[in-house]
Amino acid sequence: MTKRIHFPLRETVAAVALTFTALTGLALAHEYSVGPLKIDHPWARATPRGAKVGGGYAVITNTGSMPDRLVGGSLSAAGHVEIHRMTMEGDVMKMGPVEGGLEIKPGQTVKLEPGGFHIMFMDLAAPLKQGEMVKGTLSFERAGNVPVEFAIDAIAAKAPEAGHAHQH
Repeated sequence: MTKRIHFPLRETVAAVALTFTALTGLALAHEYSVGPLKIDHPWARATPRGAKVGGGYAVITNTGSMPDRLVGGSLSAAGHVEIHRMTMEGDVMKMGPVEGGLEIKPGQTVKLEPGGFHIMFMDLAAPLKQGEMVKGTLSFERAGNVPVEFAIDAIAAKAPEAGHAHQH
């Protein structure tokens, strides 16, 4: 004879909702720390089929007393990664590598974002698809290699989607 255990519906629904909220919160909490560096929500734009480059973004804060420098990284879907900057000179938009990396001074927050400093994913092996998480690393002069995951947002996203909000 099998013994049945009955749970009241209200408590069962509450337990399921609490579990879902906790799991969703873990998925949405998309922050990384190494020493004094805080890396908030690494993300990238989806890329069209056949594209060989893509752009990555994040917010990096240095809470320490020594400067550090973002010098590169890696992405599982890319041949190599470079730190770039986009600028406007008159009516001409220019983009190129940041020689020597991007300094992050003590107490400074640096935003890697479309139209400014960003991470270039070079020699993509496959398109970056919206909704996926792609493993990579960010390489710092002092802090070393930091494993991260890039959330892939819409192809024309100017900032992370609202669905990737954080729970601090």
